[in-house]
Amino acid sequence: QVQFAESGGNLVQPGGSLRLSCRISGTIASEVGMGWYRQAPGKQREPVAAVTAPGTTNYADSVKGRFSISRDNAKNMVYLQMNNLKPEDTATYYCNSFPTVWYSWGQGTQVTVSS
Repeated sequence: QVQFAESGGNLVQPGGSLRLSCRISGTIASEVGMGWYRQAPGKQREPVAAVTAPGTTNYADSVKGRFSISRDNAKNMVYLQMNNLKPEDTATYYCNSFPTVWYSWGQGTQVTVSS
């Protein structure tokens, strides 16, 4: 059974940076894409970044140029480097397969951007 454990969220000032980590328990084939999603209060969960094949990444327009996703298959980890954070990035962040969500959601990690 595949499970996700997200970590790295924190309270950060606008313009700051965070690196989120997603530890994958279980086996996900390397050809299955992985993504980071976020859900802000009162809003639907949305994908923000995905890695679908080695060297192939996709980003939501709202984070393009600021966020960077990476994946380490040997360590069963997925990362999200977030730079120049904005208050509108405040949300709970989750990882899961992409574009199809095949697995149950983890607990997520809270990112709050505020001065």
